[in-house]
Amino acid sequence: MSRDAARQLNPLLPGYNFNLYLVAGLTPIEQDGPLDFHIDRPGGMKGCILNLTVAGSGRVHDGEHRFDCHEGDLLLFPAGVPHYYGRAPQAERWHHRWVYFRPRAFWASWLRWPTAPGGQVGRLPLTDPALREEMAQLFADIDATHRGGRRTSQELALNLVERLLIRCHEEQPGSDARPLDSRIQTACQLLTDQLARDLSLEQVAAEVCLSPSRLAHLFREQIGVNLLRWREDQRIILAKHMLQSTATPVSAIAARVGYDDALYFSRVFRKRVGVAPTEFRRSHAEAADPWIEVDGDAR
Repeated sequence: MSRDAARQLNPLLPGYNFNLYLVAGLTPIEQDGPLDFHIDRPGGMKGCILNLTVAGSGRVHDGEHRFDCHEGDLLLFPAGVPHYYGRAPQAERWHHRWVYFRPRAFWASWLRWPTAPGGQVGRLPLTDPALREEMAQLFADIDATHRGGRRTSQELALNLVERLLIRCHEEQPGSDARPLDSRIQTACQLLTDQLARDLSLEQVAAEVCLSPSRLAHLFREQIGVNLLRWREDQRIILAKHMLQSTATPVSAIAARVGYDDALYFSRVFRKRVGVAPTEFRRSHAEAADPWIEVDGDAR
């Protein structure tokens, strides 16, 4: 195999292209080793990256600032934020676990991390050894699960990412641990139970005894996106599951998730997922190698 071909098959090296919503791994950088170079993505990535230092130190450039991350430091690079980082000059190594993922719509409030003034990279130091161990195990579980080879490996891994984000949110200074308003919970359940119906904002508001404007405000405040976007997200999640785990025709799946026009459903699916429903089903049926990307290497 040529050197260029090998680089394409290794997500720790530049030139590796993603094709999934989630990829995870461990990058063991040693001084003067083959991985001892800086990652430079001026445009960031379409998804987010969580990065946990497990040994040594790394140096991260965040806008006009730079900082070193040490064992137990957990970082969040939001979508579209420039990446420029590598081993800290004074360190002999930088070993870090990472997860690249496309966030679900309702994760928005969990992705607001403290940053340095003028910076965009979130940072959460884990000072408690037990908490470090818990987080490191979650990263390892996500990595193992997404490589599991099951038809639902990606969804199971995303569930673990959700758990990781919730734990991080709980540990953020001043985090708001209040549960969702019961009326928003009812609205979400109503939309989920009747996913195939195009319930209007007014209809949902009447069911939960709120005015449409108050429901719209409260929903966005607590969920992070508007009600219609959240419903579309749930439709796409269900459609992906059905495409992965059943032989149901695409037209029937479209109807099941609320689209009478299968062609329109395919356009929405392609816009949200990046491929057409038939291509998505085929790629999973062929048990494609999970080490694939969409926007560049995820080191």
